Amino acid sequence: MGENPKILFVDDEPDFLETTIKRLVRRGYEARTATNCDEAMVVLGSGWPDVVVLDVMLAGKDGIQCLQEIKKEWPRMTVIMLTGHASMGAGIKGLECGANEYCMKPIELDELLEKITIAWHEAFSSAKKQ
Repeated sequence: MGENPKILFVDDEPDFLETTIKRLVRRGYEARTATNCDEAMVVLGSGWPDVVVLDVMLAGKDGIQCLQEIKKEWPRMTVIMLTGHASMGAGIKGLECGANEYCMKPIELDELLEKITIAWHEAFSSAKKQ
């Protein structure tokens, strides 16, 4: 386990992705993006990320459907759901489907990183115990 988790952001808002990735890289994180579930599954299939930050509202398959696919293939993958205020119920549904945490958009980067780190360490710790 490295110092910082490798993070895959799955969101269909290019400006959000670009800004977030630049800020993460400046802080020493490795981060990649996917704009839909199919792209995310390809990256996950390469074994690259430690954590997936997944928007609930995606074109094509929505975030909940994508979460279900991720958890079917990689049940221990740490997944943080991002949801807008209008879709808070979807964040809760994400937890029911195996997400480690959900965050309301917009979210400050420091708060998001804290939630990512906590969820990643908790998932890593529970995997070591098994």
